[in-house]
Amino acid sequence: MLFREGDRVIAAVSGGADSVALLDILVSLRDLELDIVVAHMNHQLRGADSDGDAAFVRKLAERFGRPFEMESVDVLKLSRDRKLSLEDAGRTARYQWFRQLARGYRARRVALGHHADDQAETFLLRLLRGAGTTGLGAMRHLAAELYARPLLDVTRSEILSYLEERGLEFREDRSNDDRSFLRNRIRHECIPYLATYNPALTERLNAAAEILAADEELLESFTGRIFARIASLEPGTVTLRLPQVRAELPAMRMRLYRRAIQEVSGSLSGIAGVHLRQIDELALSSAGNGRASLPRGLTAAKCYDTLSLTSRLADKDAAPWEVTIGGTGVYRLPDGRVLTIQAAQAPKEWKSLSPDQAYVNHFRNPFPWTLRTFRPGDRFHPLGMKGTKKVKDFFIDGKVPPDDRRRIPLLFCGAELLWICGHRIAEPASVSAGEAEAIRVEITVISP
Repeated sequence: MLFREGDRVIAAVSGGADSVALLDILVSLRDLELDIVVAHMNHQLRGADSDGDAAFVRKLAERFGRPFEMESVDVLKLSRDRKLSLEDAGRTARYQWFRQLARGYRARRVALGHHADDQAETFLLRLLRGAGTTGLGAMRHLAAELYARPLLDVTRSEILSYLEERGLEFREDRSNDDRSFLRNRIRHECIPYLATYNPALTERLNAAAEILAADEELLESFTGRIFARIASLEPGTVTLRLPQVRAELPAMRMRLYRRAIQEVSGSLSGIAGVHLRQIDELALSSAGNGRASLPRGLTAAKCYDTLSLTSRLADKDAAPWEVTIGGTGVYRLPDGRVLTIQAAQAPKEWKSLSPDQAYVNHFRNPFPWTLRTFRPGDRFHPLGMKGTKKVKDFFIDGKVPPDDRRRIPLLFCGAELLWICGHRIAEPASVSAGEAEAIRVEITVISP
């Protein structure tokens, strides 16, 4: 069900035939008594015509007695800044604003005027751009539990007949006739030509899109189950276990990479087949380590048996930092974790000790201490071993991914490394089991 009685709905109205019909139909649903907010975005692409569209929609909202919201966006500038087509830039701006409006108004739905002809055009457009089954799947009547498309089974000719019958005016967008846009060439040239082979072309294309969408829903269900089993998630990073990835068929591997990118960045914008193949080559390579740069600041990094997809935003967490530990207490760290220092008796056995805990001999290691990130040249004396070892070599032997090494805190007393947090205690920090005079150190993540 797209709407429930009393739903607050953001109606996206451009002023064109489709959206005017959409608004009139929504208002006419008397039994549902929808609380409608009229939303119009001025793309600033057609000068006075764009301003005229905005004025038209404002008057339309007033006529129906509905709140009116408008946003102006320089879509041409946005397309240049983000290296997107005008169509993609406009869609990105609209959907971002629609989500903001829905949150602000606490709306249950955003109603869009897409119709059956739009569905057919989109199918061909994506086909010509080389989309796979994911991209060719139909637009849904309800997407992301927010975007409702009530007119998706209605043709444009039926919409025009409805407007004529209701005596409703609408705005004509002259850019819809501009053949420099691929979608317009598909609408005015490709579809009429193909219809000479099958007059029911739009119906057939939409049926194919529906079948692919259903198949996609099934495949994504399988992908989700596998992903949950082999992936670990941290802010800004998804890590896949490579032995399990390599065991999957190529098509499933590509879906896993797409799911990881979606989790990391929230979007697959700018990601094409060539990028997924780039990730796959990295995952299947015999090299122990490797890295690939992807669009929009994404990075794929291989470290032995793991493959990590990371966004540029996660790099902030890897910035060097240093904290002075003056004594017992609780210290909030720059990476969002918390260090707790307290006097405690050492445990009688160590097997059950969490990796995030350590006990330090306080007599040999008086305060102040220092907690900081890794630096080249750091060395330590691992507990139970003779001599010192480079921390870098310890990371390599432990197969710690390079990006993770920069995030692991190191605990020092002066120049002496006491603990590689979460990994290894050093000889100078050692205490005897059950020793009464010890300092318990724990590093934890505190939920906000």
